[in-house]
Amino acid sequence: MPYYKRNLKVAFPVMLTQLGAALVGLFDSIMVGHYSTADLAAVSFSNAIFFTVMVFAMGAVMGVTPLVGHVHGRLEKLLQTGTTDEEIRHKQEQIASFLINGLVFTGIMCLCSLALLAPCIPYLDAFGQEPEVVACARPYYTLIVLSIVPFMLFCFFKQFLEGLGNTWVAMVITIGCNLLNIGLNWVFIFGHCGFDPMGAEGAGWATLIARSLMPLCFLAAMIAKAGWRRYLETLRGWMITRREVEHLLAIGAPIGLQSFAEAFLFTASFIIIGWISKEALAAHHIANQMADLTFMLAQGIGAATTIRVSHQLGKGDLHAVRMASRASVHLCLLMNTIGAAIMIFGRNYIPYIFTSDPEVIPIASSLLVIAGTFQYADGLQCIGAAMLRGIQDVRVPMRIALIAYIGIALPLGLVLTFPAGMGAEGMWLAFVIALAIPAVLFHVRFNRRMKKMSKYENDPM
Repeated sequence: MPYYKRNLKVAFPVMLTQLGAALVGLFDSIMVGHYSTADLAAVSFSNAIFFTVMVFAMGAVMGVTPLVGHVHGRLEKLLQTGTTDEEIRHKQEQIASFLINGLVFTGIMCLCSLALLAPCIPYLDAFGQEPEVVACARPYYTLIVLSIVPFMLFCFFKQFLEGLGNTWVAMVITIGCNLLNIGLNWVFIFGHCGFDPMGAEGAGWATLIARSLMPLCFLAAMIAKAGWRRYLETLRGWMITRREVEHLLAIGAPIGLQSFAEAFLFTASFIIIGWISKEALAAHHIANQMADLTFMLAQGIGAATTIRVSHQLGKGDLHAVRMASRASVHLCLLMNTIGAAIMIFGRNYIPYIFTSDPEVIPIASSLLVIAGTFQYADGLQCIGAAMLRGIQDVRVPMRIALIAYIGIALPLGLVLTFPAGMGAEGMWLAFVIALAIPAVLFHVRFNRRMKKMSKYENDPM
């Protein structure tokens, strides 16, 4: 029971943070969907392209958490057992080094993301979407591309503080800025307070403004707290080294590629289903938005798992690593059961929240049933990946994800969607199979790694 409480204490703010982020997308969809179906499809299409690239950069930055968490765990052990000030100062300098080199690494990720996404702006019509959708998508897509730099800085500060064990600051900042986003949506999308109605473009302006504030709030929080301000004050130019940046890349790039593989599958599904009709694409977006809500909760538990596992590993307590991981699995299964029940039993009512289009509602209803059934596999693969990140095992999970999501799910989805004549439902069935493979293999690998580490209990790393 103590492990469930400790995991929830760390996970609860992350879950609210992730849920808040998902709710912004949900409210974007609801508001834009009631503006027009074409604008809803445009937001869906634009975000699919945007997050295909961004998810790699976001995943790569996630490598900061286990690295900082492992050193922080060792620092906590030193403080508990008593040691020299020099040893404590050395660990603090290590954490400060991750901060400054992480900022450099984040800057590199921003430049790479901009280089990939910005050139797509004049070529959005090349993805085979309907002209009406592309016309609505271009201004919205341009604005969210501009939000990359502040959004990535926010992601880095969030991962750094999570490595230190704090998840509350990110929750407060995310909820506050997301409420601002929703309010600005109301103003810009529908045209209130003297503004002209802008539809999807208005949602883009709201997103850009809210994301620009998020890293500034994080920086203010770090300056305000003495314990974190110490890391800012410790920063020195000589701490920036190629070796540290490459270390972050070695951990972060496989996580980013693993995230990219899953995002690529979902992005491809938006493009493929868009070939059917804009109604099918809008229905797919509704089902995906609901699945995202439960996945955000699983990601929250997963983030807590990485933090707890890395901290306990730093302390050399493998029993606590196992118990924390087991507690996360049970918590995730509970959350997924609730999410699946809401989607399956609410399938005839949920679509009306997003749209009144009679052609979209029946398609969305059928997709919600499948989305509900794949919640377990989705949640378990998320927790399994987080457990492995906590012990800094990232390369093999990356390979498993690439094979499952791109090598198996994508061709299977194409076959089921068109030759088999199942339409959008065929793509969602492919999701279920793709997510089940890593869900099993990640947990098998973690258990094997733990057995191997048990032979070196006194020096797990």
